[in-house]
Amino acid sequence: MKRPRLASILLLGPASVLFALLTIYPLGRVFILSFFMTEYGFEGAKFVGSENYQYLLSDSFFQQATWNTISFTLMATISEVALGLMLALMVSRRFPGRWLVIPTLIAPFVLSTMVVTAIWRAWFHYDFGYLNNLLRAVSLSPVEWLFDPNLAMISLVLVDLWQTAPLTFLILLAGLQSIQPETYEAARMDGASPSQVLITITLPLLVPHILLAALLRSIDSFKIFDKVYALTGGGPGMATETLSMYVYKLGFKFFDVGLASTAAVVMIVVAGILAAIYAVYIIRGRSRVA
Repeated sequence: MKRPRLASILLLGPASVLFALLTIYPLGRVFILSFFMTEYGFEGAKFVGSENYQYLLSDSFFQQATWNTISFTLMATISEVALGLMLALMVSRRFPGRWLVIPTLIAPFVLSTMVVTAIWRAWFHYDFGYLNNLLRAVSLSPVEWLFDPNLAMISLVLVDLWQTAPLTFLILLAGLQSIQPETYEAARMDGASPSQVLITITLPLLVPHILLAALLRSIDSFKIFDKVYALTGGGPGMATETLSMYVYKLGFKFFDVGLASTAAVVMIVVAGILAAIYAVYIIRGRSRVA
């Protein structure tokens, strides 16, 4: 018994050291820095206790960034799950050219974010962009997609929808493929219409996969930074400034590392809650299978 236990410790040792250095130590350092007023590290830092948290909760910029993050997370998650479900339902049955349609739908997901933002920045261009040219073609006025405060957040959601809806599509397509054909045959023999089959059989059986897709997308959407940084920089004004962008500006533009660490701790707590929900879902799913 001792030898297998020793072998396990030796095998897990390097991974545990890396995990401690790359995850536990940075998180612990950020948490400690959140109680200090400092521009960089602990040198010259002033302990302020919970003042950073009190200031943060009363800061209108933090409140706006929080609201923007929640809005983006809800809009992106709901739209991506809905679009992924529609695409999965359309592609679940075999038809000529299906082998080409599925890779085409997945293609945006394999592109890097910088490539995706470069494509959409060109499409959003006021004078020569593809979207405004479409509006002109139907006799509508072009719009400032990234510079109108009322459209900037929706524009970011469109970019995220285009890139990551294929992920929810794959999850839900796998869920559809896991439903036994005999279930549908029995429903048809009982005289169920296609809409009744969808509502009473397909959607209820897909609920676990829908929840999985929603959880994964909500966790990823909550910490969005790259698309905001590349397309709007948080503007116009604060229309698209998310919590990640807020932390970035505090720490790397205004060098208020203490307050930036405080905001990061708040983000970590919220992301941890979402991750805990995901973990509970996975554990329950495995226990049901077992």
